[in-house]
Amino acid sequence: MSNTENPTREQLVQRATDLVPTLRKHAAWTEENRRLHDESIEAITEAGLFRLRVPKRYGGYEADTRTLVEVAAELGRADASPAWTTAVSWITSWMTGLFPDAVQDEVFSRPDIRVCGTLSPTAIAGPAEGGIVVNGKWGFISGARHAHWQVVIAVLVEEGAEPYPVMGVVPMTDLLIVDDWTTSGLRGTGSVSTVAKDLFIPSERIISLPAVLQGQYSSTANAGLEIFRAPLLPVAAASSVGSVVGLGRAAKEQFLKRLPNRKITYTAYESQREAPLTHHQVADATLKLDQAEFHATRLTSLVDGKAADGSPWKLEERVQARADMGATVKLSKEAIDIFANASGGSSIFSDVPIQRIVRDIQAVNLHALMHPDTNNELYGRVLCGLEPNTLYI
Repeated sequence: MSNTENPTREQLVQRATDLVPTLRKHAAWTEENRRLHDESIEAITEAGLFRLRVPKRYGGYEADTRTLVEVAAELGRADASPAWTTAVSWITSWMTGLFPDAVQDEVFSRPDIRVCGTLSPTAIAGPAEGGIVVNGKWGFISGARHAHWQVVIAVLVEEGAEPYPVMGVVPMTDLLIVDDWTTSGLRGTGSVSTVAKDLFIPSERIISLPAVLQGQYSSTANAGLEIFRAPLLPVAAASSVGSVVGLGRAAKEQFLKRLPNRKITYTAYESQREAPLTHHQVADATLKLDQAEFHATRLTSLVDGKAADGSPWKLEERVQARADMGATVKLSKEAIDIFANASGGSSIFSDVPIQRIVRDIQAVNLHALMHPDTNNELYGRVLCGLEPNTLYI
């Protein structure tokens, strides 16, 4: 695939649609083995979908967040794990674009580089000659087994100074992978932990996280690019919700597929689709999915619109971005729960996809940055005239 290609949104979404059979074929293997199948990784790579948030000068597509949502929704319709893993790579690739240009030259030195990472400052750093030394562990590192680099966050502790979080980017070969991803949902993401032991990171590969959260980026070449005219958290929110939209679509699709030939046991209904209760359930769930897609689309319209016109972000807009993300998760989960509840006892068998979809949406719902209750509280707090109680806005 040529690096000079500049595919349209429609073409990228079609590429994702074309991957659905492959991803579905490997969904059971992916869950059982707690990592993406190599053929799935190769197919996503060949389709160019890891390039969506990479600068064009490195062969990327600089896609807007509306494209991210539509592509991830198609991947999620097949299987949430590859959709989630791909979406995380979009966030961390974008975060790599915040570093000095020479660092980006190093990371994106060859096509289709995959970057994983986290926003959690669960490691400690100390000053060293020409950089810092980091020790610590990061959990929930989706796609770590398939990544080449990781974005890490550590709290820098220096004598006589207030500790503060810094963001670095390191080769995966510098980190130890801990195989601890034994979970009920999103099992195929392979979101294992990584560990740094006396890891030296040169100063050029370190930037201040508070500065990043305030929109102060270190790249000169990316300063004029639209996709970098947005704060980190709204970008992360808009990059994440497509997988959730896809899960909702998958639940509806799988439910309707089984519907005509499924009777309601211990009733006179030979086909579930004849029951008025089913009509209410399908309508209610579908309307919730429509509402979820509204919030996902409003989120991308906000991020892409402000990126296009370059206008400054208001505090209320920042927290609305997180609220829209939370609402997408909440409504999708409610819809999926309706479809699952209407799927009957036979749906608990492992070869019926709805049971995996239920566990995957629950895992997303519990994510610290995506949890609807956390995001609603933040949104309401600011709407009530109080200051936000987090830097992650």
